[in-house]
Amino acid sequence: MTHIAGFDFGTSNCAVGVMQDGQPQLVQLPDHGNYMASTLYAPQPEMICGWLHQQLEHAGLGHDYKQARMAAVGPSLFALKEAKLDGYGDQLEFGQAALQHYLEDPADCYYVRSPKSFLGASGLPARQQIQFEDIAASMMWHIAQQVRNSGAGSMEKVVIGRPVNFQGVNAELSNQQAISILTNAAQFVGFKQVAFLYEPMAAGLAYQQQLQQEQQILVIDIGGGTSDVSMLTMGPGYLDSRDHQSLVQGFSGERIGGNDFDIALNYRGLMPALGLGKLLPGNRSMPIKPFLNAASINLLPAQTEFYSMDTMQLLTRCAREPGLAMLNGLITLSKERMTYRLSADAERAKIALSSSDSTQVELNYLLDNLDVQLSAQQFADASERLLKRIAELTDDVIRQAGHQPDGIFLTGGSANSPLLKHFLSSRYQAPLISGDNFGSVTTGLTLWANKIFS
Repeated sequence: MTHIAGFDFGTSNCAVGVMQDGQPQLVQLPDHGNYMASTLYAPQPEMICGWLHQQLEHAGLGHDYKQARMAAVGPSLFALKEAKLDGYGDQLEFGQAALQHYLEDPADCYYVRSPKSFLGASGLPARQQIQFEDIAASMMWHIAQQVRNSGAGSMEKVVIGRPVNFQGVNAELSNQQAISILTNAAQFVGFKQVAFLYEPMAAGLAYQQQLQQEQQILVIDIGGGTSDVSMLTMGPGYLDSRDHQSLVQGFSGERIGGNDFDIALNYRGLMPALGLGKLLPGNRSMPIKPFLNAASINLLPAQTEFYSMDTMQLLTRCAREPGLAMLNGLITLSKERMTYRLSADAERAKIALSSSDSTQVELNYLLDNLDVQLSAQQFADASERLLKRIAELTDDVIRQAGHQPDGIFLTGGSANSPLLKHFLSSRYQAPLISGDNFGSVTTGLTLWANKIFS
């Protein structure tokens, strides 16, 4: 059985939708539910190519991938075999299982969270592009197998969601690079036809099904790694009767999302407990770069620099100074490679502060008896710059359209944030429209896939 599918390859979560009885339905993935966290774990990075090769070969899809990775498959299969002999295992893990394996020994594994965040990074060398193709293909393969195991059939004609811009710098080149990575990955795993649709437009298509008359709707999609804003003309049956591009009155996007709110709270709220803002002898300021790099889990160069020997030597020297023993917590963070764990703590604190005035974060895995108390006001202060940038994107789209919206459709993983809702409702006069914050993009992708592939 072959299924047309909508595929949200998201920054924070992945989901798949198919049409059932004329309606789009999210596929219940056996190991994950409706949503799989966008994470991958491998005992060693060298294993990924060999693991993917084995999966594709077993399914009779290995020819094209083997041709593309001719020089890498052999060494990777050897690494796979050695890892198994050394007791590390020879399997990749995805979603929450990936996080659990990572937390067992963060210093001795390869863990990627939100790989989509890296796809549009400007000027990726060919080696890293290949690495991200393999990561994306491995995740796509796993999800496709989950869909098959659910009884929903195979994924062969697929619409994949994409942000307006994967990156803010050199946007067009970054977009081409990211789309190339995703397209190659999709073809490797057996998707026979692939199309892309802007994620905010997909979210808008889902809402459009409810309308009885034409409206100008501002769609604000705050995902895990990107914010996309579109002004769309919507109306009953417009999906079927109107040219898609003619419905777009304006759009803009930038690499700002829920992860950035986590990073901001991490940096502004947690890093001071590890030494950020302290003074060195001679009233010299503590370098902020190690703290910022540690928090910036969505920037590969920042993470590489934080884990470098130069950073370790700097922190070790500073930690010897009187009154700076808390830097040993940052040193532990680097030695044990636990930046993703700290980021997860910041994310949990962000969620808690959405419904409470304060929350406590336990960091005793970095320093004995270290607890940090965070307040909703601290989160608001940390988020101020990001909210301002989202407002600038929104104002730009309204200027492009030349008119105010009839309503604001807010979607994405951060759409539940009271802070964001209050900010938007106090700035714009149009009513906020609530939907399925996590599922609306997948639903729209599924509707569009059904339209173009049926």
